[in-house]
Amino acid sequence: MKTFSLLRSLIVRAGIALAALSAFAAPAQADRIKDLGGFQGIRSNQLTGYGIVVGLPGTGDDNLEYTVQSVKAVASRFGLQLPPNVNPGLKNAAVVMITAELPPFAKPGQRIDITVASMGKAKSLRGGSLVLAPLLGADGQIYAMAQGNLAVGGLGAEGADGSKIVINVPSTGRIPEGATVERAVATGFADTPFLTYNLQRADFTTAQNVAAAINQRLGFGTAQAIDAVSVAVRAPVGADIRAGLMSQIENLDVASAEPPAKVIVNARTGTVVINSAVRVGAAAVTHGKLTVRIDENQRISQPAPFSQGQTALERKSGVSVDEERKPMFLLNPGPKLADVVKAVNAIGASPADLVAILEALKEAGALKAELIVL
Repeated sequence: MKTFSLLRSLIVRAGIALAALSAFAAPAQADRIKDLGGFQGIRSNQLTGYGIVVGLPGTGDDNLEYTVQSVKAVASRFGLQLPPNVNPGLKNAAVVMITAELPPFAKPGQRIDITVASMGKAKSLRGGSLVLAPLLGADGQIYAMAQGNLAVGGLGAEGADGSKIVINVPSTGRIPEGATVERAVATGFADTPFLTYNLQRADFTTAQNVAAAINQRLGFGTAQAIDAVSVAVRAPVGADIRAGLMSQIENLDVASAEPPAKVIVNARTGTVVINSAVRVGAAAVTHGKLTVRIDENQRISQPAPFSQGQTALERKSGVSVDEERKPMFLLNPGPKLADVVKAVNAIGASPADLVAILEALKEAGALKAELIVL
């Protein structure tokens, strides 16, 4: 009985120890696989179209030739033939370009949002209505049909003397759910030999970690890292089986690799961003400012009474040099981001001065990071 109690106590202690070890071994911050990238072929597709907006309150293209041709083409759909020599003023119409994004797995009958932008001299599309227009993909096929009333956030007004005011962009508008999908895009999701998962940022370590997490969940040999971006996943053929498999994969937690050390400098705004992977080697840094000041003073020189001299304006210049001296500080090998920021703050460097210090450290070989200037 005592032996059983002792054995049970040892098992409990071993379980507690393993749990503690696993807690320390677990990554401090894990990311879901769905947040690191996406599966190849499952993406949105861009659609574009050409159309005409009618019903504008005198803010259209007026008598542009291609606007007239577009109106005649629309009228011809209904058997109405306008005389070829007639060139009506079309202030209530405007030719537009239509853009939209077709979501992955969009099916016929579903509706998508569209953006409409003027191509000509239209001052505003407010109050207009888009006439039925096809939306084409990169392959030239029609994937959706667009039509509807525009919602325009901009506003423009003009006075008789030529003065005008414009708020936002009145020549662009949107139509929520303004297009109906007519054709689905084939993704090859159900019958491709492999499911290929692509990382948003190329990294060999992260790709290996993703493959290892999938193999641990679904069995060894299921996933294989092809390169720094792609992971090939073996999956049985069938849309229903693959949908469940991808759902499991997307919600797996994986430790993403530490990003490459980078220092981003925006020279226009003076913004400096340093990521946590930046390291600095041993270096000694001093920073000071040299100020040269020139003062120009004027003095009136008055001659003595009853003398031959004349009153004159005398210039007197004063030149001074002020050099701000600050002690040199030492950066020990391998400090992290907090140490770099603390050292720079100690000398009171401005963003422009910080850029100069970082560039000097890079040239000296002490800055272990890629310096990017925007």
